[in-house]
Amino acid sequence: MSKNIKLRKGLDIKLAGKAEMRVEETPMAKSYAVSPLDYENVTPKLLVKVGDKVEAGSALFFDKNNPRILFTSPVSGTVLAINRGEKRKLLNVAVEPDQTQVYKELKVVDAKASRSEIVEMLLESGLWTRIVERPFGVIANPDATPKAIFVSAFDSAPLAPDYNFVLKSEKAALEAGLAVLARLTDGKVHLSARQGDEGYMAEVKGVEYHTFSGKHPVGNVGVQIHHIDRIAKGDIVWTVNVQDVALIGRLVMGGKLNMTKVIAVAGSEAQKPCYKRIIAGAAVESIVGKVAQNVRVISGDVLTGVTTAADGYISANANMLSLIPEGNVYELLGWAMPRFHRFSVSRAYFSWLCPKKEYKLDTNLNGGERPFVVTGLYENYLPMDVYVAYLLKACLVKDLDKMENLGIYEVLPEDLAVCEFVDPSKIEMQQILRDGINLMIKES
Repeated sequence: MSKNIKLRKGLDIKLAGKAEMRVEETPMAKSYAVSPLDYENVTPKLLVKVGDKVEAGSALFFDKNNPRILFTSPVSGTVLAINRGEKRKLLNVAVEPDQTQVYKELKVVDAKASRSEIVEMLLESGLWTRIVERPFGVIANPDATPKAIFVSAFDSAPLAPDYNFVLKSEKAALEAGLAVLARLTDGKVHLSARQGDEGYMAEVKGVEYHTFSGKHPVGNVGVQIHHIDRIAKGDIVWTVNVQDVALIGRLVMGGKLNMTKVIAVAGSEAQKPCYKRIIAGAAVESIVGKVAQNVRVISGDVLTGVTTAADGYISANANMLSLIPEGNVYELLGWAMPRFHRFSVSRAYFSWLCPKKEYKLDTNLNGGERPFVVTGLYENYLPMDVYVAYLLKACLVKDLDKMENLGIYEVLPEDLAVCEFVDPSKIEMQQILRDGINLMIKES
């Protein structure tokens, strides 16, 4: 057992609507979608047209930046629609599933195979898209070799799923997936769990095991990398979500692309907060039913997730759906009221007297964007040696040298989510950082 790493900075936001520890089976959705918008820096090129028959594992489009990277269908069926936005931008490819699923025959190898054979298997199956490269948070380059691979076995975000519960029957698949990942690097595979809640994660062999304790964002893999083996200029590391590790292991063990996974449906507006077994890319309606008015559906957690239409699809990388109220109701004299029902990190509201209370928060910003003032507030909530305000200002003025010196290689937008939440200036920090990262990618 490795020494526990305790983080003192961060913030746990206690929201109402935590998912109950039970799994509901969901019926086959009317359609499933694969979207290039779920990934960063992808320029899609279609391989199918409406009406084409596809198998589970068949390629729907590829990335023009690297044609080897394929995006595959999670189900077999008929291509129902190719949805486009402004300037014919590809939004997603929707597939109507067959009643009986047919899986594409893939060349499957195990951890004993060569690295090149494993890479080709993951590329052909489409699971390569689940490997994220840092710095910059893009799909990993199959021609690169990372110095290490990091997997976080827990999520500390508000209402996040409990992976020990989600993966309780996937131990063999998880170990097989980690063994495959170990063949992709000359360094170590690091697996991190929350102290006191390790479960069977502590029994997994062939990895460098770590435990963490503290408040959110302690579960963010970027924060864990910072405290285990920091990223310097020129370094490349890969990260994989622990559910996706199990998907890779399931491919190796079963010989077919099985995109079934368990997600959490949570939030104060969820009718029955619980876990549900779905196929990746399912229609939202098939998961939560009809969504009431003035309810926001978020693919992912409330801090970093993406707003999803009630008739849309869950994002490929989302392991939960969050349902919270829209903040479109005017509150008379709201600023002057005691507001025991509102959460605040300051003592502006009397809610600080109830530290264990769960809150029903909406999307209201409670004010507009204000001047960006350097206060030192953000460093109280980000457990990383990064000066947030100065880094964001460097991004705003597009100063590449300062961005580099201030730590842009170490952070992704998700790492600043808590800072954005507590920010009194209402600055969209995650978007500013992503724009800065995209500029770095373009210039490099």
